[in-house]
Amino acid sequence: MQYDDYISSVQVRSGRPHDEAETLVHATLRVLAQRLTAGEADDLRAQLPGELHADLIPPEPEAQPFQPDEFARRVARMARVPEAQAREGMVAVLATTRDAVEPGEFDDVLSQLGGEFAQLVARSG
Repeated sequence: MQYDDYISSVQVRSGRPHDEAETLVHATLRVLAQRLTAGEADDLRAQLPGELHADLIPPEPEAQPFQPDEFARRVARMARVPEAQAREGMVAVLATTRDAVEPGEFDDVLSQLGGEFAQLVARSG
């Protein structure tokens, strides 16, 4: 998937204007990098557009354990948007990522994120 297609997919799923969708993409992927192990972030980064690679560099090798509510709070702070908007964007980005990478790769991501995240993405279609 190309960068513009990725952003457009998030835009449609989130219902946000293009520039807001783009901001949510970068913020969500940066927070996702905090939540994944360095090895998993590397694997995911390899399958996403080059423009997104810098967002998926974890700040530390170990994954930080936090649930969807904290994930949305971090995205909201980083993107400077309300938490509800950040949550919608987070789900849109995860669903778009699911569609952009090999199924086994997204399963690996979900295995690190946990069941609550899997439920959010499953509901997003």
